[in-house]
Amino acid sequence: MNSKFFSAKNIALLGVLIALVIVLQLFASAIPMFGVTLNFSLIPIALAGILLGVWGGTIVGFTCGLVLFITTAVLGQEPSTAFLFQTNPVILTVICIGKTTLAGLVSGLLYKLISNRSEFFAVTVGSIIIPIINTGIYMLGMVLMKQSVADFLSLSSASASVVFVGVFALIWLNFVLEIAITTIFTPLIHRVLKAINRNRG
Repeated sequence: MNSKFFSAKNIALLGVLIALVIVLQLFASAIPMFGVTLNFSLIPIALAGILLGVWGGTIVGFTCGLVLFITTAVLGQEPSTAFLFQTNPVILTVICIGKTTLAGLVSGLLYKLISNRSEFFAVTVGSIIIPIINTGIYMLGMVLMKQSVADFLSLSSASASVVFVGVFALIWLNFVLEIAITTIFTPLIHRVLKAINRNRG
């Protein structure tokens, strides 16, 4: 880990983003609207990857995944996740914590690789990759735990495939909303923070 990462400014910003991702994950990560959910907890992960690099994105992403795992699986706030944790504890744990951790890591890496050419493009890519990885790994987990999901829904293996078409359709809509939210709000917040830093300078 680069020693520059441990500057007072970076540590303070990391603390703010960790607190923000915890609050959003606990209270505003799944706001229902018209049968789908609005997820705002990916924004701090994107900001961490962009502003603090690979390590920042990884740490905030891990924090988000850990809070999600504890609340939905361990504490059982989401019945389906709690059931899958009982039947597939290893896979469910890796999926819950791994998807946002990897998303933050890749976001920071892509921003670093692209920012020298175009900061706007780097911020956009660093934002959009978060929901892509988050949803992609989640869908992979559902495939790996397909039989357990079918058992939770009390369906036979034959009819489960029909349900999965609907499940993936709903996931796709959530995915589109996550991309829209993350790629709209992250660049705006990033621009505001840059303006504040310029004024302070």
